[in-house]
Amino acid sequence: MEKKKTVTPHSNSLATVIGASLRIQRDYMNIHLQDRPVVIDAWAQHPTLRHINDPIFDSLKRWKKMDYLNEELPVELTIRQMDEAGVSKSLISAWEAPGKSMISNDEVASVVDSAPDRFVGIGSVDISHPMKAVREMHRCVKTLRFKGIRVLPWLWSKPPTDRWFYPVYTACCELGIPFCTQIGHTGPLMPSEVGRPIYLDQVALDFPELKIVAGHIGYPWTEEAIAVATKHEHVYIDTSAYTAKRYPPELVRYMKSYGAHKVLFGTNYPMISAKKALQEFDTLALDEKTERLFLAENAIRVFELEG
Repeated sequence: MEKKKTVTPHSNSLATVIGASLRIQRDYMNIHLQDRPVVIDAWAQHPTLRHINDPIFDSLKRWKKMDYLNEELPVELTIRQMDEAGVSKSLISAWEAPGKSMISNDEVASVVDSAPDRFVGIGSVDISHPMKAVREMHRCVKTLRFKGIRVLPWLWSKPPTDRWFYPVYTACCELGIPFCTQIGHTGPLMPSEVGRPIYLDQVALDFPELKIVAGHIGYPWTEEAIAVATKHEHVYIDTSAYTAKRYPPELVRYMKSYGAHKVLFGTNYPMISAKKALQEFDTLALDEKTERLFLAENAIRVFELEG
């Protein structure tokens, strides 16, 4: 068995890769940050070692040529990559997985408390224990002041229509917060079927007042995602895990027409930095109003953030 390499953030690690990437992108970006409106990242993480080193991400590390870390990444690194792209706020997610907490809600709260003007907390819960999950959601919102809850179907190998999700949807409606999730195929070596956007059609029918923010564009079912978002008033798409130049043409057409209020900018940092995500953004040729909606105003409205 191949031995895993572990390195510190000061060597050829994720931190080094991010830093080098930001320097390179500074030379090649064809955007002008001084002319750009406010930018809010709707899906990001400040990873723990448990999260970034989890074997479930080995396939992503091979693609990105990333090593394992043995020291926690400083919050300052996350803020610096935001500054490089003109991102004013990032919605930082917790990760609860079966049998383990990869990024706990309290760890997210600590990051938010370190820079409350830059970070907004998005919680996560163990859906296999419904009542415990509901109580934790109330703590996330009422005590930790989080603005949403994220649960990933592929991480649980269950579609969003599974009964384990329904107490979470009910609590989201009661608390007035969005349910954040993932749609599309999975980068980690897990089944993609549970990421079909059409599952959210039934969820939105059962919970018409529930705000649903579906991340990762939904590829290869992007048209399915657009159909669901168009049909349901409170279903939205975020572009996390994709750079602007990789947005499917049908999504760009949707943003330029009747979907201008339905798509939010996201990165999935640290897998993609904000600056890389916005590389070649101007080639999308969005009008000024659509650009403002996409980069910040939709997120401000959906998550009820301070503008």
